Amino acid sequence: MPPVEPVRDAAAVWDIAVPARPSRVAGVSMAAFRGRTKSLVEMQVIPYPALTLFIDFGDGLLVDDTSGQGARGAIVAGLSLGGVRGSGRDIDCLQVRLSPVVAHAMLGASAELGGAVVDLEELWGHDAVRIRERLNATRSPVDRFAIVEAALARRHETGTAIDPEVVYCWERMTSSRGRIRVEQLAEEVGWSRKRLWTRFRSQIGLTPKTAAKLIRFDHAAHRLVAGHSAAAVAADSGYADQSHLHRDVVAFAGVTPTAVAVAPWLAVDEVAWTGAGQARPNRRSWR
Repeated sequence: MPPVEPVRDAAAVWDIAVPARPSRVAGVSMAAFRGRTKSLVEMQVIPYPALTLFIDFGDGLLVDDTSGQGARGAIVAGLSLGGVRGSGRDIDCLQVRLSPVVAHAMLGASAELGGAVVDLEELWGHDAVRIRERLNATRSPVDRFAIVEAALARRHETGTAIDPEVVYCWERMTSSRGRIRVEQLAEEVGWSRKRLWTRFRSQIGLTPKTAAKLIRFDHAAHRLVAGHSAAAVAADSGYADQSHLHRDVVAFAGVTPTAVAVAPWLAVDEVAWTGAGQARPNRRSWR
Protein backbone atom coordinates (compact mmCIF):
# COMPACT_ATOMS: atom_id res chain seq x y z
CA MET A 1 0.00 0.00 0.00
CA PRO A 2 1.37 3.48 -0.86
CA PRO A 3 2.41 5.62 2.10
CA VAL A 4 -0.25 7.81 3.65
CA GLU A 5 0.82 11.39 4.27
CA PRO A 6 0.00 12.69 7.76
CA VAL A 7 -2.00 15.89 7.47
CA ARG A 8 -1.79 17.33 11.00
CA ASP A 9 0.38 20.22 9.75
CA ALA A 10 -2.10 21.57 7.22
CA ALA A 11 0.17 24.31 5.87
CA ALA A 12 2.90 21.76 5.12
CA VAL A 13 0.61 19.56 3.04
CA TRP A 14 -1.67 22.05 1.28
CA ASP A 15 -1.44 25.30 -0.59
CA ILE A 16 -4.66 27.02 0.45
CA ALA A 17 -6.27 30.06 -1.14
CA VAL A 18 -9.37 31.96 -0.06
CA PRO A 19 -11.29 34.80 -1.72
CA ALA A 20 -10.00 38.29 -1.00
CA ARG A 21 -13.45 39.33 0.21
CA PRO A 22 -16.49 37.57 1.67
CA SER A 23 -18.99 36.18 -0.81
CA ARG A 24 -21.69 38.60 -1.94
CA VAL A 25 -24.15 35.84 -1.12
CA ALA A 26 -24.58 35.48 2.63
CA GLY A 27 -24.04 31.96 3.89
CA VAL A 28 -21.41 31.01 1.28
CA SER A 29 -17.70 30.55 1.97
CA MET A 30 -15.02 29.07 -0.28
CA ALA A 31 -11.46 27.77 -0.13
CA ALA A 32 -9.18 26.22 -2.75
CA PHE A 33 -6.80 23.38 -1.90
CA ARG A 34 -3.80 22.14 -3.86
CA GLY A 35 -1.73 19.26 -2.52
CA ARG A 36 1.98 19.76 -1.92
CA THR A 37 2.80 16.06 -1.86
CA LYS A 38 2.75 13.21 -4.39
CA SER A 39 2.00 10.67 -1.68
CA LEU A 40 -1.47 9.33 -1.13
CA VAL A 41 -3.40 11.60 1.23
CA GLU A 42 -6.27 10.15 3.24
CA MET A 43 -8.35 12.12 5.65
CA GLN A 44 -11.69 12.09 7.39
CA VAL A 45 -13.84 15.19 7.11
CA ILE A 46 -15.40 15.98 10.47
CA PRO A 47 -19.12 16.90 10.16
CA TYR A 48 -19.80 20.64 9.99
CA PRO A 49 -23.12 22.54 10.16
CA ALA A 50 -23.15 23.36 6.46
CA LEU A 51 -23.65 21.53 3.20
CA THR A 52 -20.37 21.20 1.33
CA LEU A 53 -19.74 21.31 -2.40
CA PHE A 54 -16.48 19.65 -3.46
CA ILE A 55 -15.25 20.28 -7.01
CA ASP A 56 -12.25 18.09 -7.80
CA PHE A 57 -9.77 18.92 -10.57
CA GLY A 58 -7.19 16.26 -9.74
CA ASP A 59 -7.12 12.67 -8.54
CA GLY A 60 -9.27 13.08 -5.46
CA LEU A 61 -11.86 10.62 -4.22
CA LEU A 62 -14.67 11.41 -1.83
CA VAL A 63 -16.59 8.65 -0.09
CA ASP A 64 -19.88 8.87 1.77
CA ASP A 65 -19.37 7.12 5.08
CA THR A 66 -23.02 6.20 5.38
CA SER A 67 -23.07 4.21 2.14
CA GLY A 68 -19.43 3.50 1.31
CA GLN A 69 -19.94 4.55 -2.31
CA GLY A 70 -17.21 6.60 -3.96
CA ALA A 71 -17.75 9.73 -6.02
CA ARG A 72 -15.50 11.98 -8.11
CA GLY A 73 -15.87 15.29 -9.89
CA ALA A 74 -18.36 17.73 -8.42
CA ILE A 75 -20.31 16.41 -5.46
CA VAL A 76 -22.41 17.77 -2.63
CA ALA A 77 -22.06 16.36 0.87
CA GLY A 78 -25.10 16.84 3.06
CA LEU A 79 -25.23 17.44 6.80
CA SER A 80 -23.86 13.96 7.22
CA LEU A 81 -23.54 11.99 10.42
CA GLY A 82 -20.19 10.22 10.39
CA GLY A 83 -18.54 12.66 8.01
CA VAL A 84 -16.93 12.13 4.63
CA ARG A 85 -13.62 10.47 3.84
CA GLY A 86 -11.34 11.87 1.17
CA SER A 87 -8.26 10.39 -0.50
CA GLY A 88 -6.14 10.92 -3.57
CA ARG A 89 -2.89 12.15 -5.09
CA ASP A 90 -2.09 15.50 -6.70
CA ILE A 91 -5.27 16.88 -5.17
CA ASP A 92 -6.55 20.13 -6.65
CA CYS A 93 -10.02 21.02 -5.48
CA LEU A 94 -12.42 23.78 -4.55
CA GLN A 95 -14.53 23.47 -1.43
CA VAL A 96 -17.67 25.54 -0.91
CA ARG A 97 -19.59 25.62 2.34
CA LEU A 98 -23.27 26.50 2.09
CA SER A 99 -25.38 27.43 5.07
CA PRO A 100 -28.50 25.23 5.07
CA VAL A 101 -30.67 28.36 4.93
CA VAL A 102 -29.33 29.22 1.45
CA ALA A 103 -28.50 25.72 0.22
CA HIS A 104 -32.18 24.93 -0.26
CA ALA A 105 -32.49 27.62 -2.95
CA MET A 106 -29.06 27.07 -4.49
CA LEU A 107 -29.19 23.31 -4.78
CA GLY A 108 -32.89 22.70 -5.21
CA ALA A 109 -32.72 19.98 -2.59
CA SER A 110 -32.41 19.65 1.15
CA ALA A 111 -34.00 16.69 2.93
CA GLU A 112 -32.47 14.15 0.52
CA LEU A 113 -29.03 15.54 1.36
CA GLY A 114 -29.29 14.99 5.08
CA GLY A 115 -26.69 12.23 5.13
CA ALA A 116 -25.63 11.67 1.56
CA VAL A 117 -23.07 12.49 -1.09
CA VAL A 118 -24.76 13.45 -4.36
CA ASP A 119 -23.30 14.26 -7.77
CA LEU A 120 -23.89 17.94 -8.54
CA GLU A 121 -25.14 16.95 -11.99
CA GLU A 122 -28.07 15.18 -10.36
CA LEU A 123 -29.12 18.51 -8.86
CA TRP A 124 -28.13 20.99 -11.59
CA GLY A 125 -28.23 18.85 -14.73
CA HIS A 126 -26.34 20.27 -17.73
CA ASP A 127 -25.57 23.47 -15.81
CA ALA A 128 -23.19 21.45 -13.64
CA VAL A 129 -21.40 20.15 -16.73
CA ARG A 130 -21.01 23.62 -18.21
CA ILE A 131 -19.71 25.09 -14.96
CA ARG A 132 -17.18 22.30 -14.55
CA GLU A 133 -15.93 22.89 -18.09
CA ARG A 134 -15.37 26.56 -17.27
CA LEU A 135 -13.64 25.70 -14.02
CA ASN A 136 -11.37 23.16 -15.68
CA ALA A 137 -10.35 25.75 -18.27
CA THR A 138 -8.48 27.77 -15.62
CA ARG A 139 -6.08 26.94 -12.82
CA SER A 140 -6.49 30.28 -11.10
CA PRO A 141 -8.35 30.03 -7.77
CA VAL A 142 -9.44 33.65 -8.19
CA ASP A 143 -11.20 32.80 -11.46
CA ARG A 144 -12.67 29.64 -10.00
CA PHE A 145 -14.06 31.53 -7.00
CA ALA A 146 -15.70 34.03 -9.37
CA ILE A 147 -17.26 31.33 -11.56
CA VAL A 148 -18.73 29.44 -8.62
CA GLU A 149 -19.93 32.56 -6.83
CA ALA A 150 -21.75 33.77 -9.95
CA ALA A 151 -23.42 30.37 -10.42
CA LEU A 152 -24.54 30.23 -6.80
CA ALA A 153 -25.81 33.81 -6.90
CA ARG A 154 -27.96 33.02 -9.96
CA ARG A 155 -29.37 29.95 -8.25
CA HIS A 156 -30.04 31.88 -5.09
CA GLU A 157 -31.98 34.58 -6.96
CA THR A 158 -34.19 32.10 -8.80
CA GLY A 159 -34.45 29.34 -6.20
CA THR A 160 -37.14 28.78 -3.62
CA ALA A 161 -36.39 30.48 -0.33
CA ILE A 162 -37.10 28.63 2.88
CA ASP A 163 -39.59 29.81 5.49
CA PRO A 164 -38.41 32.85 7.49
CA GLU A 165 -39.41 30.97 10.63
CA VAL A 166 -36.96 28.20 9.71
CA VAL A 167 -34.23 30.77 9.03
CA TYR A 168 -34.92 32.32 12.42
CA CYS A 169 -34.69 28.96 14.18
CA TRP A 170 -31.41 28.08 12.47
CA GLU A 171 -29.91 31.45 13.41
CA ARG A 172 -31.08 31.03 17.01
CA MET A 173 -29.47 27.60 17.09
CA THR A 174 -26.15 28.87 15.76
CA SER A 175 -26.06 31.93 18.02
CA SER A 176 -26.76 29.74 21.06
CA ARG A 177 -24.27 27.09 19.83
CA GLY A 178 -27.00 24.49 19.81
CA ARG A 179 -28.08 25.13 23.39
CA ILE A 180 -31.75 25.88 22.87
CA ARG A 181 -34.79 23.65 23.16
CA VAL A 182 -37.08 22.93 20.21
CA GLU A 183 -40.12 23.78 22.34
CA GLN A 184 -38.75 27.26 22.97
CA LEU A 185 -38.09 27.82 19.26
CA ALA A 186 -41.61 26.71 18.36
CA GLU A 187 -43.04 29.14 20.90
CA GLU A 188 -40.89 32.00 19.59
CA VAL A 189 -42.04 31.56 15.97
CA GLY A 190 -45.65 30.79 16.89
CA TRP A 191 -45.69 27.27 15.47
CA SER A 192 -46.61 23.96 17.01
CA ARG A 193 -43.70 21.68 17.77
CA LYS A 194 -44.92 19.27 15.10
CA ARG A 195 -45.12 21.97 12.42
CA LEU A 196 -41.63 23.25 13.24
CA TRP A 197 -40.26 19.72 13.17
CA THR A 198 -41.84 19.00 9.76
CA ARG A 199 -40.96 22.29 8.04
CA PHE A 200 -37.43 22.39 9.44
CA ARG A 201 -36.73 18.78 8.44
CA SER A 202 -38.02 19.27 4.88
CA GLN A 203 -36.03 22.47 4.28
CA ILE A 204 -32.82 22.01 6.26
CA GLY A 205 -32.36 18.27 5.90
CA LEU A 206 -32.17 17.43 9.60
CA THR A 207 -34.65 17.53 12.45
CA PRO A 208 -34.35 20.57 14.73
CA LYS A 209 -33.00 18.42 17.55
CA THR A 210 -30.30 16.82 15.41
CA ALA A 211 -29.35 20.18 13.86
CA ALA A 212 -28.88 21.69 17.32
CA LYS A 213 -26.77 18.72 18.36
CA LEU A 214 -24.60 19.11 15.23
CA ILE A 215 -24.03 22.81 15.95
CA ARG A 216 -23.15 22.02 19.56
CA PHE A 217 -20.80 19.25 18.43
CA ASP A 218 -19.02 21.60 16.01
CA HIS A 219 -18.36 24.09 18.78
CA ALA A 220 -17.12 21.32 21.07
CA ALA A 221 -14.86 19.83 18.38
CA HIS A 222 -13.08 23.13 17.80
CA ARG A 223 -12.68 23.60 21.54
CA LEU A 224 -11.05 20.17 21.73
CA VAL A 225 -8.67 21.07 18.90
CA ALA A 226 -7.79 24.29 20.73
CA GLY A 227 -6.42 22.14 23.55
CA HIS A 228 -9.22 22.26 26.10
CA SER A 229 -9.85 19.12 28.12
CA ALA A 230 -12.87 16.95 27.36
CA ALA A 231 -14.23 17.67 30.85
CA ALA A 232 -13.98 21.44 30.35
CA VAL A 233 -15.49 21.25 26.87
CA ALA A 234 -18.41 19.17 28.12
CA ALA A 235 -19.13 21.68 30.90
CA ASP A 236 -18.78 24.75 28.65
CA SER A 237 -20.74 23.35 25.70
CA GLY A 238 -23.90 22.30 27.49
CA TYR A 239 -23.35 18.56 27.79
CA ALA A 240 -24.65 16.80 30.88
CA ASP A 241 -21.22 15.30 31.54
CA GLN A 242 -18.11 14.01 29.79
CA SER A 243 -19.83 10.74 28.86
CA HIS A 244 -22.56 12.71 27.09
CA LEU A 245 -19.89 14.58 25.08
CA HIS A 246 -18.20 11.29 24.24
CA ARG A 247 -21.44 9.77 22.91
CA ASP A 248 -22.22 12.77 20.71
CA VAL A 249 -18.70 12.99 19.31
CA VAL A 250 -18.69 9.30 18.41
CA ALA A 251 -22.17 9.63 16.85
CA PHE A 252 -21.14 12.53 14.59
CA ALA A 253 -17.47 11.87 13.89
CA GLY A 254 -17.17 8.12 14.37
CA VAL A 255 -14.15 8.64 16.65
CA THR A 256 -13.51 9.61 20.26
CA PRO A 257 -12.99 13.15 21.59
CA THR A 258 -9.27 12.34 21.93
CA ALA A 259 -9.09 11.54 18.20
CA VAL A 260 -11.09 14.64 17.27
CA ALA A 261 -8.61 16.79 19.19
CA VAL A 262 -5.89 15.83 16.68
CA ALA A 263 -8.15 15.43 13.63
CA PRO A 264 -6.23 16.40 10.47
CA TRP A 265 -9.22 17.99 8.77
CA LEU A 266 -9.80 20.33 11.68
CA ALA A 267 -6.23 21.55 11.27
CA VAL A 268 -7.07 22.33 7.65
CA ASP A 269 -10.30 23.92 8.86
CA GLU A 270 -8.35 26.36 11.01
CA VAL A 271 -6.13 27.45 8.13
CA ALA A 272 -8.80 27.67 5.44
CA TRP A 273 -11.89 28.98 7.19
CA THR A 274 -10.95 31.06 10.21
CA GLY A 275 -11.18 34.72 9.27
CA ALA A 276 -12.21 33.92 5.69
CA GLY A 277 -11.37 36.75 3.33
CA GLN A 278 -8.56 38.02 5.57
CA ALA A 279 -4.85 37.40 5.18
CA ARG A 280 -3.29 34.88 7.56
CA PRO A 281 0.43 34.22 7.85
CA ASN A 282 0.15 30.44 7.42
CA ARG A 283 -2.27 30.58 4.49
CA ARG A 284 -0.65 30.07 1.10
CA SER A 285 -2.15 31.08 -2.21
CA TRP A 286 -1.34 30.87 -5.89
CA ARG A 287 -2.49 32.57 -9.06
